[in-house]
Amino acid sequence: MNNNNNLLSLFCGAGGLDLGFISEGFKVKLAIDYSAAAIQTHKLNFPSSNAQQHDLLALGTEGLFELCKENFTLGQSIGIIGGPPCQGFSRSNRNSSTDDPRNKLAMLYIDMIEKLYINYSVDFVVFENVMGLKDKKHQHTYQLIISRLKSFNFDVYEKELNANDFGVAQIRKRVIIIALKKGSYKNVPEFVKSDKSKNVKDVIFNLPEPVFYKKNIKSGDIPYHPNHWTMMPRSKRFHDNSLMNNKSRSFRAISWDKPSPTIAYGNREIHIHPDKKRRLSIFESMLLQGFPKKFVLQGNLSQQVTQISNAVPPPMARKIAQVIKNLSI
Repeated sequence: MNNNNNLLSLFCGAGGLDLGFISEGFKVKLAIDYSAAAIQTHKLNFPSSNAQQHDLLALGTEGLFELCKENFTLGQSIGIIGGPPCQGFSRSNRNSSTDDPRNKLAMLYIDMIEKLYINYSVDFVVFENVMGLKDKKHQHTYQLIISRLKSFNFDVYEKELNANDFGVAQIRKRVIIIALKKGSYKNVPEFVKSDKSKNVKDVIFNLPEPVFYKKNIKSGDIPYHPNHWTMMPRSKRFHDNSLMNNKSRSFRAISWDKPSPTIAYGNREIHIHPDKKRRLSIFESMLLQGFPKKFVLQGNLSQQVTQISNAVPPPMARKIAQVIKNLSI
């Protein structure tokens, strides 16, 4: 690449999107997220990055600009990546509405891009979100995002990607908006799918049993991997599999010979292991998201559930990074 490969990562979470770009030679110079546990995870796994905990709504565009001045030289070429929280657009949220306050974060992301576009040479932007962003009731927001990015002298491309097409053992469909600085990139972003689709058995078969959560449990009590733990299987459904089905989110059993349904857990909604005796561990969910085995999530069980649910699968993120890098003039 003849462009500077320094990145600003907003709404970085545990760093799934960041990991994909780092794997392709990009450098995350500044990463920001609201969650303290996610920032602890980021610091542990990416020690050379400057990860900071901030509420971006409270920080605002001026506050972000001040932070950027500490990490980037004015006028420097940078890339901006991020996936604003998507619950307000999610199809699994039956009560989603256009005035959901969480939807403000998507437009805040665009406002921040505009501020940085004025003061830096923004080479590209990646905006990741759920498919519901394109639903009729959110069309105004979606079209506004596209039109504003185009107004910043970007060529804007929208792709609908499924993580399972890029070596992830999970069906996870997402809208990916890629904005490329005019004159700096050739052709149109094209994504070549993997030759083989992975299923659940490919990534979590033959793992040892996880540790069950209990009060005052410590990381040293989880020997195989610090995240190989899960909730105690107390429900009577674990003793009578006929009470399980795949129609509800709370007791959705996954199959060995198929990709996992989307890893997007709510309260007590962690998918059921194919053996139907317990829920998946956090570590198993990480592998189904495409995280490497050496990656470690920080925080308590609930915080880890949130981090893995919100993460961008690293193999899909790497493909996005690869496409952008290969298009650079």
